[in-house]
Amino acid sequence: MRLWTIFVALIFISLVGCEQAPDRPQENGADASQPAKSAGYLRIPFDGSISTIDPSLTVDIASIELVEHLFLGLTDFDPNTYEVLPELATSWAVSDDSLTYTFKLREDVKWTNGDSVTAHDIVWAVKRNLDPKLDSYYVFTLFSLKNAEAIYAGKEDISTLGVQALDDFTVEFQLARPTAYFPALVSIWTYRPLPSKAIEAHGDEWTLAKNIQTNGSYHLTSWKKGTSLTLEKNPNFYNAEQVNIKKIEYLIVPESSLGIAMYENNELDIIGQQYLRIPLSDIPRIKSNPYLSKELSVEPQFCTEFYGFNTQVAPTNNPLVRKAIAAAVNKQLLVDVVTKGNQTPATTFTRPPIFGAVDPEEKVGIQFDPIQAKKWLAEAGYPDAKGLPKIVLMHNSSEVHHANAVAIQTMLKHYINVDVEVQDQNFDDYLDTLDQPTTPNMFRFGWCADYPDANNWLYEVFHPTVSPNWIGWNNQEFAKVVEAAQSESDPKARLQLYRRAEEILNTEETAIVPLYFATALYLVKPWVNDWYIMAFGGQQIRNWSLAE
Repeated sequence: MRLWTIFVALIFISLVGCEQAPDRPQENGADASQPAKSAGYLRIPFDGSISTIDPSLTVDIASIELVEHLFLGLTDFDPNTYEVLPELATSWAVSDDSLTYTFKLREDVKWTNGDSVTAHDIVWAVKRNLDPKLDSYYVFTLFSLKNAEAIYAGKEDISTLGVQALDDFTVEFQLARPTAYFPALVSIWTYRPLPSKAIEAHGDEWTLAKNIQTNGSYHLTSWKKGTSLTLEKNPNFYNAEQVNIKKIEYLIVPESSLGIAMYENNELDIIGQQYLRIPLSDIPRIKSNPYLSKELSVEPQFCTEFYGFNTQVAPTNNPLVRKAIAAAVNKQLLVDVVTKGNQTPATTFTRPPIFGAVDPEEKVGIQFDPIQAKKWLAEAGYPDAKGLPKIVLMHNSSEVHHANAVAIQTMLKHYINVDVEVQDQNFDDYLDTLDQPTTPNMFRFGWCADYPDANNWLYEVFHPTVSPNWIGWNNQEFAKVVEAAQSESDPKARLQLYRRAEEILNTEETAIVPLYFATALYLVKPWVNDWYIMAFGGQQIRNWSLAE
């Protein structure tokens, strides 16, 4: 009871200023018995500025969302099974040696200026994205192509790249190694065709509304940077007759508390997760409100919330210290008391049901065990944390992230007497800090799937040389295992390789502390029909509709 009381008290303190508003019906002049009506178009919030809509430079959630509406990928995913489906491609074939993929393209896809979208647009885009001067964040997703990594390093000429247009509507990719997940990988924005004429004519200003050419279900009509962005149905879209929502307005809303007020005042049609997180302090009120509770939905997200260790600085360069910290984090308590979103506590990184994820029932990873945590800390030379330097834990500014950090601070002090200093930074400074060797001992991060395969999680996040590797970790067995999994064509063998990678990362080395597999809370107005959430990537709003 003592920890529970202290824990709840500290979380309450961390949320001071986030007062619960009283229950109230929808406003906008409507009586509680007279529900409000749709504005006739979709209104969605983002919580920060939109950094880019250039597929080559896409990195944040807002940009991924917008690129999904504006530019077609070769493939997409079934919203129920996440099976890979054709989109710009109509079909594909793979050679017997699994090193060549050939995609046939739709011949009825147009740019918004009326020109046909061709295989040459894909080849041009891939070559552009490999230019080091562009500094594409997701350039590593192209390294599956023959010579791509060497070209990026300046060791090969771009003419040797493993991509070519066989004709206007056939594109061929030659791979550096067999890549079983390649049809899923080409859904990524780095493989999407780009309008070369517009980019060459307008340079950095090609994404302005007056210059941009797109080929997706929507086109850009207005972008007031820092305020709003508006998309309208693209009349040149090959399936335009099936797009029901004619206009989407994205509004920059800096605070969740403002967003929830706007939603209740009928100024937004949806709020939650990538569309501005619902304030933690409002969740109990929403669940008890007779109006809002009917509009609340809990959806799975292919994301894992975790803390990484800086493995290069003391004392978190010691695996025993890392194990002790991991074993002292009560993740179920964190979910029950702080996040309250029905998340699943995690001890591994790749989120089920993504291919290669480990079933939580297998108990891979460090389990909550304060007694064992104390033993590991003593074995590391710090009995009862005596002599242990202060642990610095950093997170990017957010109500949820701060509450989680305070909770972990409390647990580590209570269970193993470890002092933790919590620091927070705005997102841009935070990303800059992660790229420096002076990263604090522990830092908060969340990873969401770009495509449903463990390669996107293990190889692309923690490989010591070709990933961002924010934790500064260099385990050669891990590197060899995830490299082998890339080329392995037998699904059962790939699963075993990914299981071994998770054991090294989370059990033997404890290079991270997975907290939970994410869910997302949304409030959605009753007039938004056919609504569903993709667990990763941008949303398929082209399939939603609005009631009259």
